[in-house]
This record gives sequence, C-alpha cells and structure tokens, in this order.
Amino acid sequence: MAKQTFELKGNLFTLSVLQLFSLDLTKLREDLDSKISQAPKFFQGAPIVINLADVQDQTVEFKALKQTLMDLQLNPVGVCSGTQSQHDLAKEAGFSVLNYSRDVQPSAPSQSQATEVVEKQVYLPAQIVNGTVRSGQQIYAKDRDLIVLGAVSHGAEVIADGNVHIYGTLRGRAIAGAQGQPDTSIFCQRLEAELVSINGSYWISDSLQGEHWGQAAQITQQDESLKITALVKG
Repeated sequence: MAKQTFELKGNLFTLSVLQLFSLDLTKLREDLDSKISQAPKFFQGAPIVINLADVQDQTVEFKALKQTLMDLQLNPVGVCSGTQSQHDLAKEAGFSVLNYSRDVQPSAPSQSQATEVVEKQVYLPAQIVNGTVRSGQQIYAKDRDLIVLGAVSHGAEVIADGNVHIYGTLRGRAIAGAQGQPDTSIFCQRLEAELVSINGSYWISDSLQGEHWGQAAQITQQDESLKITALVKG
C-alpha cells in the first residue's frame, strides 16, 4: 500500500486583526513601528488580518499596504469586513478574504460530535519549570497549564495552551490560551511584564502600568480585551 502524501486536520491559529481607521500609510508605518518596538519578538512574522470596516468608503492601495506591513516584518494574510469591490482588489494584491463576525453562534453539536470533541480535548498535567526562565528562553506548554516556580526575566517568553502560573516576578512575556482558549488566565506574584496575551488579545508594558503594576495579579480575557485583578494574599 502506498504511503499517504498528506493528512488534513482541523486546528486553531491566533491571528492578529489590524483595525484600520486611516489609510495614511506613512502615519500607519510610524504608529505600527512604535508599537512593534515595544515587543519586537512577539510581532515578528505575526500573521495579520486587515479589518476594513471603518474604511469601506475609501480607496485602499492594497499592494502598498501589504508592502508597508511586510517592511515591518509582519505577515499580512487576509482582509475582512470590506466592500465587495475592496475584496476583489485585495484578492488581486494576493490577500485572502476572510469572513469575520463577533457574534457568530455555533450550532449545537450532535451527540456523536460532542463525544468526538471530548475525546480529542484530553487535558494533560501541568508542565512545571523549577526556577527562573532566563532572557532568550522560550517555554511552551502544549495542551496544558504552565507553572513557573520562579521569575520570568526580561526577554524570556512563557506560553501555554492553558493557564500560566508564575510564582515570581513576570518581567518578560506571558501568553495563555495560545491555541484559542478564551477561559484561561495568567497569574503572577509581581506584574512587570513586557507583554501579556490571552487568546490573541494582548497588552504591552505601557498598557499594564496602572494600579496593578508591581503587584500580584491575575489577567483574564473579557469581551475580546484583557482584565487585570489583584491577587489577594492570605
């Protein structure tokens, strides 16, 4: 029997959505460059979907827009929420056209489908890191929680498909719900992060420096944004 040449599998990938409010590409480049400089490793090569909902009445130079994003080491893969004319022009420039809705409600699965989903979503024991995650290191806990019994240094990155628990200071980057799980959290004993992200929603350092900065905190996703609450110490 000949060996099969491929297998198709369903999977979830996190895509960042760039909501365009202006088509001034010079200003867009400046603003994006400033944002990217705060967490360059997080954005490098990041797949980007361009939401056209707020510029439907304008002419988009898709080739120039695509080149602008690529010059910033982003990976523009598609557009959504534009007019039919915009979508046609986007296709000519090499973009995919994606359907995007915040309010899609999936139909209830049949009993056999529900059984199959339960069988596939096997939850594994947490991955434990003893000690500090140092600058330049990346730890990924696939299909499980990640527990760090120490700090996460500047320039380090910890990622989990489940929750991230850090029993020390979070100075680097922490990403929970990496495969699209919204009901996940990041916990840390001291919040000084470069970046936190849950299910594709992220905040960089500037957005984190509020009342919970330097404190024990829990970060969750709420309404496609992030929420920070204090961890009460016993």
